[in-house]
Amino acid sequence: MNYRIEKDSLGEMQVPAAAYYGAQTQRAVLNFPISGMRPYPAFVWSMATIKRAAADVNRDLGLLDAKLADAIIAACEEVRAGKLADQFVVDPFQAGAGTSHNMNINEVIANRASEILGQPLDAPKRPVSANDHVNMAQSTNDTIPTAIRLGCLWRTPELLDAINQLAAALQQKAVEFDGVVKSGRTHLQDAVPVRLGQEFGGYAKAVARDGERIAQAAESLRRMPIGGTATGTGLNAHPEYHARMVKRLSELLDQPLQTSDNLFEGMQSMADMAAFSGAIRTLTVTLVRVANDFRLLSSGPSTGLDEIRLPAVQPGSSIMPGKVNPVLAEMLDMTCFHVQGNDHAVALAAQAGQLELNVMMPIIAHNLFEMMHVMIGAINAFTTKCVVGLKANPEKAYGWLAKNAILVTALNPVIGYLNGAAIAKEAMATNRTIKEVVVEKGLLSAEEADKLLDVRKMTEGGIQGAGGGG
Repeated sequence: MNYRIEKDSLGEMQVPAAAYYGAQTQRAVLNFPISGMRPYPAFVWSMATIKRAAADVNRDLGLLDAKLADAIIAACEEVRAGKLADQFVVDPFQAGAGTSHNMNINEVIANRASEILGQPLDAPKRPVSANDHVNMAQSTNDTIPTAIRLGCLWRTPELLDAINQLAAALQQKAVEFDGVVKSGRTHLQDAVPVRLGQEFGGYAKAVARDGERIAQAAESLRRMPIGGTATGTGLNAHPEYHARMVKRLSELLDQPLQTSDNLFEGMQSMADMAAFSGAIRTLTVTLVRVANDFRLLSSGPSTGLDEIRLPAVQPGSSIMPGKVNPVLAEMLDMTCFHVQGNDHAVALAAQAGQLELNVMMPIIAHNLFEMMHVMIGAINAFTTKCVVGLKANPEKAYGWLAKNAILVTALNPVIGYLNGAAIAKEAMATNRTIKEVVVEKGLLSAEEADKLLDVRKMTEGGIQGAGGGG
């Protein structure tokens, strides 16, 4: 490979000749050959947005030459558009705080800006400095937490759209399945009837409320710590820099961002990020529950519940012909388990900050962006390939309900709990229906039993046989 020589405060480094990054990035590549992973696009985009806003603000404050600022802005816009993506090469598992990430961004933008100004990568003296110009009025310590917030806000609409589409698909099934009366189950044992549509309506509402929680948690991410520089004091930044940066970032994102009422808190604390992560974790708790219900309700089909049929998207076995598995529900479970692990890492990293800085920010950033990325993909796949195409199996649902001795619960107001328990026990022992036993015992006539054991009415609440209150 051809190299060029780059210098930093520690001395000379060989850098690949075609690389836009410089010595500090190359040191990080050599120091941290850990996972082979790269920063998520949301992180790179956010950092480039910060650098672009800073060039605007520092130029307007008279601190940065307009010619240099314009070149930096042009380079930042290229990065924001997805260009030079292969130049962001630092492993997420790296030195604390994210200095290597920050310098990777600074060096790429500086070298591209110099190139825009007519100086090639191997020029001995380039006009744009990574530290003095691109990083002006900034520190790793305030840019990284700002980038985490911006990146999460950037992808939140996409995540919420996926959640809302899933909730809508579940609600559509709630309407479609409203006429299917089935046996309810508590403790995985027979319980009073419900409608399949009611079950799905519960799923839809739970998912929608998780989306609301995520949206609420995202609001706290709008507080920007940019301008705190190294420790929160704002050293080396113009007194107007913080407010101007928040205004410019708001314009670039077309989102209402907020100034910080305490830059020290904004740089010390990762609590806002931990809360956002926790809201995503809560969504996974719901999704695992729903996915596992799908697996139960579709189990069999010959020897299980078989009350719903999931779309057959692939063969289920390399040895058993005709077997079809609930693969989308299984995929969703695995994704959610992974995300729950990511959230735990975020919580541990958030509590590991000391004094003026949390040095665990690189893994907080990586895990949050990974959580959002895999959740968006998993939810979209589950919605389109599973929920939209699933069907009810009314015959099997009715068949199980007919055998359910717990229907006797509806007779409690008329015959009493103890009589009901005795009838349920005899019905199960003799494999007869509740109606047959209660009529044989002379506790109700056949007509009275039919009226009280109207399973559809049982799903609508009220007291059976109470003068129209059913």
